[in-house]
Amino acid sequence: MTALTDGFKDVFLAGVGAMALGAEKSKELVDQLIAKGEITVEQGKEINAELTQRVGAAADQAAATAQADAADFATTLKHDILEAQMAVMTHEEREQFAAKAAEIAARDNAPSPEAISQAPKPADAVKEEADPYFNGMEGN
Repeated sequence: MTALTDGFKDVFLAGVGAMALGAEKSKELVDQLIAKGEITVEQGKEINAELTQRVGAAADQAAATAQADAADFATTLKHDILEAQMAVMTHEEREQFAAKAAEIAARDNAPSPEAISQAPKPADAVKEEADPYFNGMEGN
């Protein structure tokens, strides 16, 4: 019977030893997985930051392109509408329209009173406004 109990004892101890070895190996495995997980998390953060930057740049570029396309479309549309309107006008109506457009352009291109007052003054006007001491030195 001792052989049988020794056999059970050996099997039992082998099982305990396997569990202990398994626990050590599983701890090593868990530590390795944690280390790899931390590396993966850091890589994920870097990739996320890079993707965020790329998406932001792409969105800015798309917005700029869309704005330029919209401006081009608006200009083209204005010209097309103007051409369509002028196509149905008589010769006299086109001449009147051209005269009115020239009048509006001349008015809008004329400098405003504020711009005139802020324009640089001629040298003589500046000289007269200068300190009287300097004005008296002209004859010297």
